[in-house]
Amino acid sequence: MRLMLFFDLPMNTKEERRIYARFRKYLINNGFIMLQFSVYAKIFPNRTSLFQYIESLKRNLPSKGSIRIMAVTEKQYEKMLILVGGKSIQEEVMTDEPMVIL
Repeated sequence: MRLMLFFDLPMNTKEERRIYARFRKYLINNGFIMLQFSVYAKIFPNRTSLFQYIESLKRNLPSKGSIRIMAVTEKQYEKMLILVGGKSIQEEVMTDEPMVIL
């Protein structure tokens, strides 16, 4: 499963830009990849781990702005159409396949 996270945060003041940067860094440090500006995705092995993570995410949200999440299966995610542009290098590398170290 993938958790899609969409957000718009205010960036008018220095403090708001700091909060934005802190939230973005939190997402990256927690395994999210950026698909587009303010659109991030993370893979979860199952629904249980996804719902457990959502509870952790709720404790780390900024107080202002708009943040939405949507869980999609790998099959649904694979059907996403890219109309302009292409997949990022990160997106090409990030798969739900188990990592094998030789």
